[in-house]
Amino acid sequence: MKPGPILTGGCLCGRVRYRAEATPVDVQFCHCRLCQRAQGAAFAIWFSVPAAALEIVQGEPTWFSSSPFARRGFCGDCGSPLFFVYDANDMPGVSIASLDDPAAVEPQSHWGIESLQPWLAFADNLPHRCTDDDPEFRAATAVGTG
Repeated sequence: MKPGPILTGGCLCGRVRYRAEATPVDVQFCHCRLCQRAQGAAFAIWFSVPAAALEIVQGEPTWFSSSPFARRGFCGDCGSPLFFVYDANDMPGVSIASLDDPAAVEPQSHWGIESLQPWLAFADNLPHRCTDDDPEFRAATAVGTG
């Protein structure tokens, strides 16, 4: 398999830097309430890559368990959100806003639209999905609830 593009990024203060060599998948605007609160914004924009393709090249992110099924990596100094990882998944999400070149990755969908703010409108015609419609999300949130 041919390696994907090399994407680099990091936090606002530069303490944490990463490199990913993979073709981004599941590139999405996330409107869920957890992302809104974690980002301090109306939405987050994430892409996923295989965990083996993501390398922290400088510093270490601080991790916060934001729910019973996922954790978020951020810079412990400046607070920049960097990563989102489902515990039951090997495809970490990376914040597009933390890329050195955010234009290198183009969103493909909107997710968590049940929390889309009514004053926010997009003219992009991308697919919209609710969290309940996503089998991966349902599987991740079912972990440990048995």
